[in-house]
Amino acid sequence: MPEKGNKMCNIACIDFGKANISRKDVEGKRVIEVGARDVNGSLRSVIEQFSPAEYIGVDIHPGKGVDIICSAVDILDRFGKESFDLLICTEVLEHIEDWRRAISNFKQLLKPAGTLLLTTRSKGFYCHDIPYDFWRYETADMQAIFSDLQIEKIETDPLDPGIFLKARRPERFTENDLSDHKLYSVMKGGHTLRITKLHRYIFKVRRFLWLILPRPLKNTIRARKINLPWFQIEDFYR
Repeated sequence: MPEKGNKMCNIACIDFGKANISRKDVEGKRVIEVGARDVNGSLRSVIEQFSPAEYIGVDIHPGKGVDIICSAVDILDRFGKESFDLLICTEVLEHIEDWRRAISNFKQLLKPAGTLLLTTRSKGFYCHDIPYDFWRYETADMQAIFSDLQIEKIETDPLDPGIFLKARRPERFTENDLSDHKLYSVMKGGHTLRITKLHRYIFKVRRFLWLILPRPLKNTIRARKINLPWFQIEDFYR
């Protein structure tokens, strides 16, 4: 299933990148941005001020900031192991169904001592399926998923539910086995190992019911004044 192709950085994402990527991380080095299509915000101009040897923007759709069309799940096959010194992925990971493969690709694309800068959404952020929205990541998820890297910074987004990470690949790298790690899924409304056809079907039903609810009832649900289990999560609360 394709992942999201639109960049949707908020100011906090941009500020995190500015604060945590230095000239030392970039100058004379190879940089790749996964999910590079710039619709309403990108770190590219910030990074390019530090004079990288090469900056490659990758996305599944053409557009501003995109140099190569490629999926995150195919990116390792396209570029090969240990190809980049810095990998940037902002506001994309929640839209990739096969998150394990994408993250494995990110780790393997990095050279030893290479840097990963990543931002994504946490539980409580509304469903923004462009075209799909699958997962929500919390601090504990980031700590577990990236414990095979040297984690330098984990922060929560001060503006919206989300999580920011900066990590570095160690010289001696042994990749985590994430096959048993469950993530919170917007489609399920709970934690799961993977998305099933049943999850997709129930999600469509829940989404349809939410869309047809009268606005006063939606406001009552948002205020937690009524107990409707299917709508006790914030997935559709925008």
